[in-house]
Parts: sequence; structure tokens; C-alpha cells
Amino acid sequence: MIDLKNFEVWFLTGSQHLYGEETLKQVAQHSQEIVNGLNASGRIAAQLVFKPVVKTTEEIYSTIQAANQAPNCIGIITWMHTFSPAKMWIRGLSALQKPLLHLHTQFNRDIPWSSIDMDFMNLNQSAHGDREFGFMVSRMRMERKVVVGHWQDTEVASDVDTWVRAAAAWHDWQGAKFVRFGDNMRYVAVTDGDKVEAELKFGFSVNTHGIGDLVAVINGISDSEIQQLLTEYEDSYTMNAALRKGGEKHQSVYDAARIELGLQAFLKDGGFKGFSDTFEDLHGMVQLPGIAAQRLMAAGYGFAGEGDWKTAALVRACKVMGAGLPGGNAFMEDYTYHFDPNNSLVLGSHMLEVDASLANGKASLEVHPLGIGGKADPARLVFNVAGGQALNASIVDMGNRFRLLVNEVEAVEPQNDLPKLPVARVLWKPLPDMKTACAAWIYAGGAHHTAYSQNLTSAHMEDFASMANIEYVRIGKDTRIDQLRNELRWSDVYYK
Repeated sequence: MIDLKNFEVWFLTGSQHLYGEETLKQVAQHSQEIVNGLNASGRIAAQLVFKPVVKTTEEIYSTIQAANQAPNCIGIITWMHTFSPAKMWIRGLSALQKPLLHLHTQFNRDIPWSSIDMDFMNLNQSAHGDREFGFMVSRMRMERKVVVGHWQDTEVASDVDTWVRAAAAWHDWQGAKFVRFGDNMRYVAVTDGDKVEAELKFGFSVNTHGIGDLVAVINGISDSEIQQLLTEYEDSYTMNAALRKGGEKHQSVYDAARIELGLQAFLKDGGFKGFSDTFEDLHGMVQLPGIAAQRLMAAGYGFAGEGDWKTAALVRACKVMGAGLPGGNAFMEDYTYHFDPNNSLVLGSHMLEVDASLANGKASLEVHPLGIGGKADPARLVFNVAGGQALNASIVDMGNRFRLLVNEVEAVEPQNDLPKLPVARVLWKPLPDMKTACAAWIYAGGAHHTAYSQNLTSAHMEDFASMANIEYVRIGKDTRIDQLRNELRWSDVYYK
């Protein structure tokens, strides 16, 4: 499982020698107290690490270089307790290779009206010290997040945590490997893209392995391993007698368990963080992976069907960002619409492979025919998804840039039974309304595949896009088509 507490965020406080040793000692004490307080709050997923106050060009550069090299450091937070002349930061910021958050705070919440003097003013200069630093970061055209407020405010901790989670996902992508079994679904455009440019831009690699390589691993799984997993299936899911040992459909479940174990072994041995497959390339496989993809996603792997490597990588990023939060993240597809003018809805689903971490209650393990792929009836988990705030996110390759598109949605409880639709399913109302959201998505070139999240917000996705330095488009309650179309036009000019 993904544990963000293994990651560190370094806390760098800026000052200078001008103020003397006594003031610098107080700066260090205050910085240490802020770090300890934020860690103790329990609201930040990673560990903040206090670093000695930086006062010179050399100290700034060496600390940032050390952060670049530290394997568990996912980013740095900067704060100017006093005035820190910003030309000292140029060399260090030029070398920075990790995400940056600028915390615009001060140690004291309130002005001590009756006792404030110039010594207090010299010590507590964040109000203009951070502006000096902020100018330099803007002058250098650097992406960063700015969080404003007193460090003990819960909203500040929440904003920092949002950025920390995005930084963890960005860190996880660096050097990550995703495997495609087979190629892209034939003739499909939006799921394809430039894998070389993606590796340059995002830091992860995507390479294809022949389905035969996977089949060889699947066929090497022992019966004892399969029996152990079958017991786990029976303990975890609702299953009818026909699927249990001795039942007429048990072989389908047995084959599905073998596929899951083979896939898991292949991914683990290859150091992969996610995968995609396609029903057009299943040679040697008994059935299309259904429950295998669902359970591997639940374990933290990224996945998307039909060769969609971009969405597989995005699902993995969402898994990392959402680690430890209630709710799940999964591969999703806008499948069909309910165009009732009084209650317009989207039915989201996929053939087999929506992650049961989204399930509202206990999932049912079922075996049914699948009219695509020409293989045996696949096993899959069937369930409904609970209502609540959620989002759909899509990464698309626009030719000269990548675009991250997000639509905020309101999921709703199922209003009718779906006895003849044996797949995972979720209903949602896209914001701001059906017509605007769908038109905006299409104008922006959003894909039919998405990463669906119950526990992330558009703020997480915006921070992530900023770290990746890619275009970000949000569709939410305040979206207007005329304004969005103008924003898309402006982006075209910007990226040219």
C-alpha cells in the first residue's frame, strides 16, 4: 500500500546575518516550532523536516542541492521570517528540481499592541520579507504554490497538505515504469499520444511487452497460489454457488485468479506502477482481465483499458495523492447519458475494470458473457458507487502540449435497479450542469477515459498540473462556455 509518511518535505527559512546572532536564534526556534506544530496537527500527509536557517547564497544553494539529491524529499517549503535579500536565492532556485511551496505566514498570529517595538519588528518581517522572495520567484518565471495565513489555521494546513499530496504523486512519477500489453485500440486517437514527449515531460516511461510474455508468467502460477486467492475471493465478495468450487462457473473464477496472480507477478518483477491492456490483443489468454485489473488498482497500481497509458499513469497519480483519505480513485468512462430535462445524469462504467475501492458496500463477484474480445466469460466485481462530491480527470496530448482537464461532479445514489448490467456503475451530475459540462469537455478535447476520484479536489489536480508545468482546464460550478472557449484560445496562443 502507499504510505505518504515515508516522504519528506524540507522547510527552509530565509534570513540574513544583518540582524545578529540573537535574532537568528529566535528565527530558528520559531521555524522549528512551526514545523513541529504542523507535523503534530496530523493534517499533513508527509513529514515536514526543519532545516537550518539559510542566510547566504552558499547556504541556500547547498541546501537546495541536498534536497535535489535526497531520495525521500518530494519538495521544499520556503518562508522568510525576516527580510532575506532575494538575489541570494537565484543560484539555489535555478538549481531546484523539486516542487516549491511558498508559505506566506508569520510566527505570531496577532500584533502585541501594547509591547510592540522595533526589536519585534526586525524579527517578524514576513509581511515584506516574503514579498522580496516572491518577486524573485516570479521574475524567474518559476511555478510554485503560495499559501497565505497563520500556520496554526486549519485551512493553511489543509492547503499545504493538498500541495504535499500532489508533490508525492509527482515524485512517484519520476522514473516510474508503465507497461502496455498490446498496442493502442485500433484507430482510436485520444488514448494514443507521444510517449517520448511524455517521458521528457512527466518522468515516467511507457513500453510495450508482448502478451505472450505475460501469458508465460500466468501459466507458471501454481495451483496452491490460486487456491489461496480463491479463498480470499470467497471471504471478500458475495459469490453464488455456481462460482464456488464444484460450481458450473467455477473454472472462470479459477482462470481469473490465475490471471490476477500472473499480472501481479509480472508488474512486481518488472518494477511497474501500472499497466494497460486491450481486448484486441489477448492471444494465449483465456479471458480479458476483469477482477485482476480491479483488484490491482485497489492495491495501488494504475490501470486503463484499450492501451490508454496516459490514463493508467493518471490513475496511479491519483492513488498516491489520495492515499490515506476516505474514498477511492479508479479508472472510469462516461458510458451513456440520462437526458431527463429535470434530472440529467451520466452513467459511468466500463466493460469490467472499475476499481472496487469506489464500492458502496460489498461487491459481488460475478461471471457473465462479454461480447468483445472473443474469449471466455470473464469474472468481474459488480457494485454501485456511493453519492457525493467527486471529479473526473483526463490527460490529453494536444500535439504541442499536454492538457489536464478536470470536471467536478456530484455523484448520486442509484435510483433504479440495473439487473441486466453486470458491471460497476456510478451516476453523477456534472457541474455546472449537463449541457455546459459536456460541451466544455468536448471543446477542451477531453477523453472518454478518465481517472475518477472520490477524495481529491480540483485544487490537488491544479497543483499537480503546475508541478508538471502543463496546461490545466477546470470545469466546475462557475464555468461558462464563452469564457472557457476564450481561455482555450488564449492557451493556444500561450503555448505557441
